[in-house]
Amino acid sequence: QVQLVESGGGLVQPGGSLRLSCAVSRNIFSINYIGWYRQAPGEQRELVALITSGGRTNYTDSVKGRFTISRDNAKNTVYLQMTSLKPEDTAVYYCNAKRLTNYYWGQGTQVTVSS
Repeated sequence: QVQLVESGGGLVQPGGSLRLSCAVSRNIFSINYIGWYRQAPGEQRELVALITSGGRTNYTDSVKGRFTISRDNAKNTVYLQMTSLKPEDTAVYYCNAKRLTNYYWGQGTQVTVSS
């Protein structure tokens, strides 16, 4: 079993920055990969970024160069640093983990980009 707790969402102006955190209940090296997804109203949930146990990262095209996924192994925490935020980044952001054959989700954190 893996519990995920997201934090760090909020309201930010266009061009601003936010850092999301995902606290993981297990040693993150036991996790195949951890990803950040987002879901805007009326839209499907989409993968934003992920990091594997080996440290490989991947990003969806719309956030490349603006978002950075990273991890703190000692804290079992994965971060999503978001810069140059745009109104279209507004969504609920979810942390997702795959361990063995199981997938786990956090409760989500709202990010709103608006002036």
